Amino acid sequence: MNTSAKCRIGLTGGIGCGKSTVAHLFQELGVVVVDADALSRALTAPGGLAIDDIRRSFGNEAIGLDGAMNREKMRALVFSDAIAKAHLEAILHPMIRQQTDQAMAKAKGTYVLLDFPLLLESKNWQERVHRVVVVDCPVDAQVVRVVARSQLVEAQIRAIIAQQVSREFRLAHADHVLDNSGGVESLKPQVEALHKLFKAMVCYS
Repeated sequence: MNTSAKCRIGLTGGIGCGKSTVAHLFQELGVVVVDADALSRALTAPGGLAIDDIRRSFGNEAIGLDGAMNREKMRALVFSDAIAKAHLEAILHPMIRQQTDQAMAKAKGTYVLLDFPLLLESKNWQERVHRVVVVDCPVDAQVVRVVARSQLVEAQIRAIIAQQVSREFRLAHADHVLDNSGGVESLKPQVEALHKLFKAMVCYS
């Protein structure tokens, strides 16, 4: 018989959809958020556990003068080379999985939130959570938001969006959808309603 377990909630969304804002709103409610991107950045920072494997696989040019992974160079490579993208993921994902599992196991509270943009790209990641929450907004809104916060131009942003799973795919695989076509004030009651639901939910390992 499956035993009850702390509920693991996966949070995802495309670039510029507002996933980080939603994660912050959950944190304000006292929820532990495990940030897979932050773990990935730590793994590829100077002295990070993934640096040696990345150097062996992609050469010294993949590592910056500061000893961290050269993000700009590697981003350009994986966007243009599917094999390189798969190879980098094969290095990082097992490490990220191990660290997210450890962090979620240690988290206090009735449920824990896994903030991970690539949650739906792999069935293995989906199977690690009990529910999937997708932050959604129109593609044009994504572009406007990313232009406002970054130095990327529209063509670059649309290229990134094209590399991610489609909006339709995310919505089809969502257990819950947070509509972020408006502002933060419209998000807050949606997050509060999910928080109430998740606190009362019973999950099994």
